Amino acid sequence: MKKHTFLLLVLAVVFGLTACQPKEKTSLVIFAAGSLIQPFTELEQAFEQKYPEIDIQAEYHGSIQVIRHVTELHEAIDLVATADQALMPMLMYEVNVPGTNQAYAQWHINMATNALAIAYHDNSKYADELTEDNWWEILSRPDVKVGLSDPRFDAVGYRQLMSFSLAQSVYKNPDIFYDFLEDQFTYPIRLVDMGDMQIIRIPEILETTKSSHIMMRGSSVALISLLEAGEVDYAFEYESVIQQHGFRLLKLPNSLNLGDPSLEEDYGKVTVRMDFQRFATVDPIFKGERITYGLTIPSNAPHMVEALQFIRFLYSPEGQAIMQQNYHPLLIPVVVNGVENVPDELQSLLDLP
Repeated sequence: MKKHTFLLLVLAVVFGLTACQPKEKTSLVIFAAGSLIQPFTELEQAFEQKYPEIDIQAEYHGSIQVIRHVTELHEAIDLVATADQALMPMLMYEVNVPGTNQAYAQWHINMATNALAIAYHDNSKYADELTEDNWWEILSRPDVKVGLSDPRFDAVGYRQLMSFSLAQSVYKNPDIFYDFLEDQFTYPIRLVDMGDMQIIRIPEILETTKSSHIMMRGSSVALISLLEAGEVDYAFEYESVIQQHGFRLLKLPNSLNLGDPSLEEDYGKVTVRMDFQRFATVDPIFKGERITYGLTIPSNAPHMVEALQFIRFLYSPEGQAIMQQNYHPLLIPVVVNGVENVPDELQSLLDLP
């Protein structure tokens, strides 16, 4: 065989093997609220089956922590979904990407709603006594283990405190908040009564006392394993999460579950403030309002095209069905904050019936 012919064959083999090697997948990084783990995991599987060239890398945290990964830790994240849409204008619209005059976000979709409820199991203490009218009294008993999520990191965390504050008016009992929380933390959570407004103040250090019957975790989803193991009797969770995991569910009155849009004015009578600088550039204040999830793409997302593709899939019939099957239907028609800034690729969503 002539030398040049041999070289041509070698080159053909080399390039042929290179051409046969699988193309590297695009990683789509999604950070989302822990309450979205189950539906988003199913969405991930369906999306990757339809678009095998994309590999979703998802992480789940408390909603405040999700935002911190974007704006404080400066991680390269393609899509953000929180359990509180109000976090996005507060913490992303008002903060610029370092070295630019561009905000981290200028629009978001009001993705879904939910309702706060109490999760428990068959072996929970006093489960046979629990009702919509006495839950606060049972959860305050010193021999009852209660799981709470940390209000410094998680939306359920500050919403569960709002429910206790609102309960005082609903049940006409001014001691409900402190009956539950007194002596449970080394630095107390305080409720300030301003007459027409209740302000809950969260200390920077939030640790339970040795005698506390409260077990606190960084996010509400972290309480699931405690419930499954029987380490806590009760925990505040979203109704969707309780149904997904098959726990027993005590519905709270609409006046307390933060799920009724007609009661926005009543929910707004309680506010949560952090008695420390939680974020470097923003002082977050959480006002009581209807639970609404937020979804956006950070302006510095490395894979904007693929993130838009995921949102379109989410709102496709297949994506909507996955959310519905997980007790977490999307809000349709689609409502967008900052609609003038929505990418052209998502304009069609605004016309969903």
